[in-house]
Amino acid sequence: MAITQLSVFLMNQPGALVDAVSAISGAGANIRAMSIAEANDFGILRIIVSDSDRICKLLGDKYLISKTEVVAARMDDRSGALYPILAVLSEANINIEYMYAFTGSGPDEAYVVFRVNDAKTAEEVLNANGISTLSDENLKL
Repeated sequence: MAITQLSVFLMNQPGALVDAVSAISGAGANIRAMSIAEANDFGILRIIVSDSDRICKLLGDKYLISKTEVVAARMDDRSGALYPILAVLSEANINIEYMYAFTGSGPDEAYVVFRVNDAKTAEEVLNANGISTLSDENLKL
């Protein structure tokens, strides 16, 4: 099952990021991964949190937010670990729109997050090739 990514649209000005992170922290949610993309007048804070529904409701009063289904594939935290994952997706003709990574809780554990054209198929293909993926339930732990 894919995981939920929140895209929070922030004004591109000092203090905007700290205000959003403060609200998330104040709610007791854990930010598992984040990425920021810049546009002219705003930034897009892409976050994976421990409770996406609660944080979406919390931030929805102040920010424009969208939910996106993304795939997080586990990989070893070592050189070359990303290649087999990319090869599996490429062979299945899965298009990667964007990606970012984060470390896991184990010392040699990392995850790569993909926004792809077909999340369900991507997960099925990865799992069939022995590459585990995360679900929203995994993030609550």
